[in-house]
Amino acid sequence: MARPVFINTLVFVSDMKRSLAFYCDLLGQTIAQDHGDFVQLENGLALHNGAALEATMFGSPVGERSRYGRGNLMLYFETDELEAMLARMPQETELIHPIETQAWGQKVFRCYDPDGHIVEVGEPM
Repeated sequence: MARPVFINTLVFVSDMKRSLAFYCDLLGQTIAQDHGDFVQLENGLALHNGAALEATMFGSPVGERSRYGRGNLMLYFETDELEAMLARMPQETELIHPIETQAWGQKVFRCYDPDGHIVEVGEPM
């Protein structure tokens, strides 16, 4: 029997336009495929309109949600321009903490995306 092949991580979003602005415009990610309610980025991350995905999986949307993130998953990005990336974060971005040096010596900052998913941005190790 062939084993399954991992393709991407799919994140539920409440507002695709807002999420694309965060991941593409702010974090510089590139769209590989855009199917409206489902957008796959070139980095292995996919965004899916949460209500549409809930309807597909459960037959109807689960209910009104303002944020899908639950604080138990982190999306990790690296950049050579960590301070510049932090400076580009809009005022409304909720920071968990500014740039800090971790126990293993890497500098990172953490924030929430528009749906409350944790995003970590670090310098390359």
